[in-house]
Amino acid sequence: MSSEYGASSIQVLEGLEAVRRRPAMYIGSIDDYGLHHLVWEIVDNSIDEAMAGFCDRIKVILGQTERGLESVTVQDNGRGIPTEPHPHYNMSSLELVTTRLHSGGKFDHSSYKVSGGLHGVGIAVVNALSSWMQVKVKRNGKILMQEYVRGETISHGLIEVKENWDYKSGTHTTFIPDPDIFETVHFDINPIRNRLRELAFLNKGLTITLIDERKPRDDDKEESKSDIPDEVTEETEKQNRWIFHYDGGIKAYVEQLATNRLHEDLPYFDETIETTQVEVSLAYDNSERDLIYTFTNNINTRHGGTHLSGFKSGLTRAINSYALKNDQLVKNSHLKKELKDKRSIFTGNDVREGLVAVVSVKVINPQFEGQTKTKLGNSEVKGAVESCSYENILKFLEEHPLSAKAIIEKCEAAATLRMKYRQLRDAVRKTQVKGTGKLVDCAVTDPAQRELFLVEGDSAGGSAIEGRFSEFQAILPLRGKVINVEKARLEKAMRNKEILEIIRAVGGGYRENFQIENVRYHKVILLMDADIDGHHIVCLLLTFFFRYMPELIDEGYLYIAQPPLFRLKKGNKEVYVLSEKEKNEITTEWGSRVEISRFKGLGEMNPIQLRNTVMDPSNRTLLQVTRENIIDAEHIFKTLMGDEVAPRREFIESHALEAENLDF
Repeated sequence: MSSEYGASSIQVLEGLEAVRRRPAMYIGSIDDYGLHHLVWEIVDNSIDEAMAGFCDRIKVILGQTERGLESVTVQDNGRGIPTEPHPHYNMSSLELVTTRLHSGGKFDHSSYKVSGGLHGVGIAVVNALSSWMQVKVKRNGKILMQEYVRGETISHGLIEVKENWDYKSGTHTTFIPDPDIFETVHFDINPIRNRLRELAFLNKGLTITLIDERKPRDDDKEESKSDIPDEVTEETEKQNRWIFHYDGGIKAYVEQLATNRLHEDLPYFDETIETTQVEVSLAYDNSERDLIYTFTNNINTRHGGTHLSGFKSGLTRAINSYALKNDQLVKNSHLKKELKDKRSIFTGNDVREGLVAVVSVKVINPQFEGQTKTKLGNSEVKGAVESCSYENILKFLEEHPLSAKAIIEKCEAAATLRMKYRQLRDAVRKTQVKGTGKLVDCAVTDPAQRELFLVEGDSAGGSAIEGRFSEFQAILPLRGKVINVEKARLEKAMRNKEILEIIRAVGGGYRENFQIENVRYHKVILLMDADIDGHHIVCLLLTFFFRYMPELIDEGYLYIAQPPLFRLKKGNKEVYVLSEKEKNEITTEWGSRVEISRFKGLGEMNPIQLRNTVMDPSNRTLLQVTRENIIDAEHIFKTLMGDEVAPRREFIESHALEAENLDF
């Protein structure tokens, strides 16, 4: 079948039609990720006003229409979007930015020196993908409003409205996402709350209020409360209303991340070098891992970049300089010998053990590597952050001798272990290029198509090997429970056979040596029994990946399989279900004489059953592991998997009544 291809085949998509035709090109996807991206686009406009110094209050309201459609309102007390007629277009400036792509005030750097939204498509894209949007602007004592339906203006010009606002200027934007575009139009409060709290940390003095006015849904679970301690008077939560305000900025962020600090005083500095603003805070705790979170213009650059490189270099230089000047603090004889030679005695890994840091830079023309804005590429930023970090961290150490002593002792302990276990670590690295142990690999070589199942036990592993799709699915059977890396130091963890097998199989290395581009599978799937032991193994593995390969989680490569608990059979009908509730609903629907089989473990399933229910991409259910809330994730892993018993006991006692399925 063929069709003529000529001049009439060439189409021009006018206005915002291109956005509605290809929404994923602008917001990434049309699932819940893309849905929440609409919120970020509007909030970022208000944040840009705050960074420019014209806004100190932002309010986000989740609402609901009489028809049950959910809406989002973002209010700020900034300057308000200009409403005057544009000199070159026959429309108001407000209508221009809401209905035309690549329009806005962020291109010449006179209105905004720095901004997070750089492409000028934010509010226009939200307009295009909303069934209805309304923008109200207060400027010069007047409140003007315009409404839109699916990107098209429905009001002729701007309409003046009479309302009482408690601030002199600002912008109120309300939108209802189009259900014809998105797979879901239900907003999840958790990622919104987490992102707004993060933005409040990154913009000290800014008050962000979140209000959820929606009616509870039948399938909603009770919202989990954060178990982290809130800052007194700075973060409050009451009846679906959250207020985030941190005068300490990223210093307050570090204080909540590093709960077991080794020193009381925290280094913090906020300086501008030429055109780059550098804000850094850091602390050391008694853990073995390091946590460094980097941001550029409020964008989370989770793959680091030049600002991260500059900070690491500046930190290493500062601590070594202080150690050379204060050699009496160093006790290790081998390190003292290096001190006499006046050389750097601590490596970058030494000074980063137990480190918690937040590095935030504001850059006029940020250059990101890749379209996801996860890695900063500006070369000039490295030098600015390095010199700023070196000078301020060294100054802090000199002015706070007790804190400096604790930090040097922490670095010395790390360096001592490094020398002691150098041979062990070298041996581990060599094992990564030798063989693959018990791994049964797949045929395809493209990592994007490959899946790795970590399976509990040899019995289940055997069934998984027989039932897998051998072209793209690999199986790694695990014998017993892996070591708890939250309690065990690196050298002990590296003696655990199961840990070594996982590192070898995944292929990207571990901890500071991890490189995401070397990972051999873009789906790593935890497949365990649906019982208490299986859940415990999942917790141990999640702890391992969280501490040793967090980038794997950030890239969306880690999943948890959901094996069925029951098989229901009646006549020719047969279904597999994941929960007791689902089983009861189906048995009620089918009536009597339903044959019910309970799977107590994966080993009870034959290869065909395992293939059809857990491994077949068209039938299986996978839970993707994310770490959207850094603070809560840190707290949970420390509480449940760490050394201290008291916090774990308190957590269990406070959540005991919420536990379900204890007989599984």
